[in-house]
Amino acid sequence: MATTNVLLREDVDNLGARGEIVKVKAGYARNFLLPRKLAVEATPGNVKQIEAERGALLKKEAKERAGAEAQSAQMGGLRLNFERKVGEHGLLYGSVTAMHIADALKEKGYEIDRRRVHLPEPIKETGEYTVSVRLHREVSVEIPVVVSGEGGAQTAGAATNTAANTASDIAEAAAPAPGDGPNDDSTDGGQA
Repeated sequence: MATTNVLLREDVDNLGARGEIVKVKAGYARNFLLPRKLAVEATPGNVKQIEAERGALLKKEAKERAGAEAQSAQMGGLRLNFERKVGEHGLLYGSVTAMHIADALKEKGYEIDRRRVHLPEPIKETGEYTVSVRLHREVSVEIPVVVSGEGGAQTAGAATNTAANTASDIAEAAAPAPGDGPNDDSTDGGQA
């Protein structure tokens, strides 16, 4: 496999930070990094140009970090609530994804890209979760997310307990009362 050295113009997840020279596969550079202007080829001229821009990049980095820290402080008391249709065992019909969380944040006035919402897998059950939102390479905020059933439906544990209680109530109602059974001595005149 052919590899090439590229100079990152922006932070790239799982690859490196802005201003770093990294070795990547040629196809990844050619088809993804270069067209999106996330990186440039690491030629001596480009490296010199980035070195000359380093001061401006450091100021830009400091400004972005300060903005992310301020936004993190604003989002500190934020809590997201989602109501979804729920099956009998507390499993959702569908799921709550990073896109849903990003949309809910947008409704509250925070413009967050869904790729910055760290959700290992979609939420598929009712309950309380903590979701990490990365605002900057060095700044992230933890947001509590509560997923409940539509119309205030109970969570999985409560729904299961209610179903068990209802089943026992039905069984008690269906059970014959003392003296109503076919083998009860009081009804058949004392014969055994």
